[in-house]
Amino acid sequence: MVLEQGVPVSRACRLVSLPRSQFYYSSKRDDSDIVEALQELAFKHPSCGFRKLFAYLRRSGKCWNHKKVYRVYKLLKLNKKRKGKRRLPARVKQPLQQQTALNSSWSMDFMSDSLVGNRKFRTFNVMDDCTREVLAIEIDTSLTSKRVIRTLNRVIEQRGMPKTVRSDNGPEFTSNDFEIWCKDNGIQLQFIQPGKPMQNGYIERFNRLYREAVLDAYLFFDLDQVRQLTQEWMEEYNQRRPHEGLNNLTPEEWKYKVSKNEYLQLNTV
Repeated sequence: MVLEQGVPVSRACRLVSLPRSQFYYSSKRDDSDIVEALQELAFKHPSCGFRKLFAYLRRSGKCWNHKKVYRVYKLLKLNKKRKGKRRLPARVKQPLQQQTALNSSWSMDFMSDSLVGNRKFRTFNVMDDCTREVLAIEIDTSLTSKRVIRTLNRVIEQRGMPKTVRSDNGPEFTSNDFEIWCKDNGIQLQFIQPGKPMQNGYIERFNRLYREAVLDAYLFFDLDQVRQLTQEWMEEYNQRRPHEGLNNLTPEEWKYKVSKNEYLQLNTV
């Protein structure tokens, strides 16, 4: 009112019931020392809350009132929960190799899309690296590590146990439940390096084909429609579609060829 409309200060203060002394008041407090001390402690101890940081300040000889320190603590937004960065162990580059035996290595990955109405859903894809056969595509709005384990157990009952599973560093694959399940079943976990999807090239190529043929080709109204179209395409992919990497054989034909060779080698021995 004073700056934009030129109303006198006394009149403007009466209109908004504000004392003139408060209008002219200018804060002289300086919190720079508290800000510096809190920021230094928060950087050194990112998992500590206000009480622990205040205890550090008191132990260092600072005698600031806890209410004053907490006001600055909130101004710095240190009271907001900070999401810690997930620490991953070092991943060693393991190049893709052409597998010569069934179940020697499986590749896994997730994909996402949406139904009409923008409801999101995810797919969990599993394939055999030797035959390029798609073993499962699990579809739902939420796929946790426990759901991943149930899906793999179902595939194992039909197909047998894999020696190795290759995946990215998603939370479903790095969870304790999944790591314990792999250890109990004697399955080796093979993680790709972060940001290197080409190290999981077999499943990445399959994902592109699946997206072009199904996910990008249709409008989906419910999950049952996605599952039905996916099942039909899986049968086409495994049984009738020739694969250049398999000398233009289908994954089913290559699977039969590999199984026959393994049988002959066992009988020869």
